[in-house]
Amino acid sequence: MKKIYIPIMALAGVFALYEQSKEKPNLYIMIVAIVIFMYGMMRLMAKVPSKNQDNSEDDVS
Repeated sequence: MKKIYIPIMALAGVFALYEQSKEKPNLYIMIVAIVIFMYGMMRLMAKVPSKNQDNSEDDVS
């Protein structure tokens, strides 16, 4: 699944930057591209374990 999110996020980021470079950028297209990028980042970061996960388990004991 990670292989799908990375190209989609890259395309959304490039598309948002391209749209921003126009003389009159369409705000709605930029918002949709940013939302897609942020959703992809959220999905990718959900699979990465927290750096402090071990520390929080030790504190509970």
